[in-house]
Amino acid sequence: MCGIAGLFTAGKDPRSVATVAQMTETLRHRGPDGDGLWSDMEAGVALGHRRLSIIDVSPQGAQPMISAGGRFVMVFNGEIYNHGDLRAELEASGAAPAWRGHSDSEILLQAIEAWGFEPALRRAEGQMAIVVWDRIERRLYLGRDRFGEKPLYYGFAGRDFVFASELKALRVHPLFDDTLDEAAIASYFRFSYVPTPQSIYREVRKLEAGAFLSIGAEELAGRPPAPRPYWTLADEVQAGLAAPFEGSEDEAVDIFDAMMRRTVKSRMASDVPLGALLSGGIDSSAVVALMQTQSSRPIRTFTIGTRDAALDEAHYAREVAKVIGAEHTELYVGGREALEVVPRLSTMYDEPFADSSQIPTFLVSALARRDVTVALSGDGGDELFGGYNRHCFGPTWNWIGRFPRGLRSMVAGGVHAVPPKVWSAAFRGMGPLAPAVLRHGHGAHKLHKFADKLTARDENAFLQMLLSAWEAPEQMLLSRQSGLHIPNARLPDFDLGGFAQRAMYLDTGNYLPDDILVKVDRASMANSLEVRAPFLDRQVLRFAWSLPMAMKIRGRAGKQILRRMLGRYVPPHLFERPKQGFAMPVADWLRTDLRDWGEALLSPQALADAGHFDVAQVRRVWEEHQRGDRNWDFRLWAVVMFQAWRLDADVHAGANRSAPQPRRAAASAVA
Repeated sequence: MCGIAGLFTAGKDPRSVATVAQMTETLRHRGPDGDGLWSDMEAGVALGHRRLSIIDVSPQGAQPMISAGGRFVMVFNGEIYNHGDLRAELEASGAAPAWRGHSDSEILLQAIEAWGFEPALRRAEGQMAIVVWDRIERRLYLGRDRFGEKPLYYGFAGRDFVFASELKALRVHPLFDDTLDEAAIASYFRFSYVPTPQSIYREVRKLEAGAFLSIGAEELAGRPPAPRPYWTLADEVQAGLAAPFEGSEDEAVDIFDAMMRRTVKSRMASDVPLGALLSGGIDSSAVVALMQTQSSRPIRTFTIGTRDAALDEAHYAREVAKVIGAEHTELYVGGREALEVVPRLSTMYDEPFADSSQIPTFLVSALARRDVTVALSGDGGDELFGGYNRHCFGPTWNWIGRFPRGLRSMVAGGVHAVPPKVWSAAFRGMGPLAPAVLRHGHGAHKLHKFADKLTARDENAFLQMLLSAWEAPEQMLLSRQSGLHIPNARLPDFDLGGFAQRAMYLDTGNYLPDDILVKVDRASMANSLEVRAPFLDRQVLRFAWSLPMAMKIRGRAGKQILRRMLGRYVPPHLFERPKQGFAMPVADWLRTDLRDWGEALLSPQALADAGHFDVAQVRRVWEEHQRGDRNWDFRLWAVVMFQAWRLDADVHAGANRSAPQPRRAAASAVA
């Protein structure tokens, strides 16, 4: 895995190479094993690359790389899992050169020379962000993988078209425009991430998953052409729906097992040490089990545990590793160790990002990097096979939607009129007559959150509420912008089926690339660790959408076929439990360890200085949380992450300001 950066300009500025060198240097963490620059100032192009050596660690795999025929120059961040097949196809057709080495980069570049940029992307299977300069047609091409595993930002800085793996590289450019995008800010507060193609900056965009962009010198005076898809999620989903699986569930499990064995094996190719991130959940346990069946040595597995018993799953991971025969490493962290990461998050993510599992993801990546350079993960299993609780909420809406909205609003008002503390006491007094989910933990707060959803006008609004942190960001932002509306703006023009299918489709196309994969990419690459996700394979995606829903969701439990497959390798009692997620006790931290830090960022003066917030609205939420009236951790984490990002001097180079730091920060447990 690597970092890429560069620019394309109509002028012949001799400073361009130095600028790209500086841009590339900001990405050292993505590629500590080497760097390279290539430029053609006559054409106005400069490309930079930071290398993390994985396949063919020799100098023959170094970049920027020039094709055998000399026409194309490439910088590439990623791994092509079917590079062996591509090489064989090139050789069989007589299009192979005298190979310099065996890197997947060289094979992909030769495929581009033989077939063209877009056809080569269609044939390639893997994760990638790629930039190629065509020296004959004098056109620059940018491309991104199908699922959005690897990032690629682009835009204009003055008259220069600039691009990079991370925003920090673009900000180095002396003419970078750091004007914020108010619509993107609103989208961020709705979803806790900035959705593609937006970035936090008005003049910068993210290239969409499965898309490419081509730009020539004649287009530099205006805006770049719109990206075009070489692959779409909608097409793949339609193909799955058009060919429904008609066999038995046992047959489906057999096919799925064999399919996942192949995709896991393809992700295990590496010339450097390899392991896996093991949470103890279904997805990562399945990946590790299939890895171990195809390895002659114990697989290295890594887990982070928390001392909060209500959130900890590390003991399950330990038992799974023991059953499978993996060589397991775990690290337990408390609030002090985990909070040491908090001041680094703004610089790590470059734009506001508020998934609090970014903390344990960074810690487990740091732990794994002590011993391996590549790690497999279970990302994607939830989105493809119905693993999130919201995927199972269709029957809930079917029941809620029968009642008039006015009546539902009255019931919601009644629930909110009773403080959570009173509800908790009432549920405890009811004993076994009250549902367990309400008697324990934050059950009363969950009841209040459920009451919020009662006011939804229709099924799509209900789904958007489930996806939102701030359900109405226009009420707390001075811009009064509401941001992107999902699902209305992102559903395809064909019938997906029921509520669960729509939720899964939206999660695959939005939450997965813009939250989960961003989280994993930045946290792992901050530690120079490459992470690969075997579930993110188009054959697996198409198979998942060909299955009847009963093989994915049954009652309130998702991932049925995954459970069946994993049961062949691991005793069911180790994974048959409610989904927990990779969470941190942020609600409690904001009342304890992080209270002073949060108060500094959310003080009336700090909020007013930001110039974005309705101060009274945000303060009300903060004070309700502090009193324990509501658990507003998701909303507040989004605001404190925005404020910390806004004030981070490392993000905003040259600004004479710095963000408040958590008072109880300690030395890193894994540094």
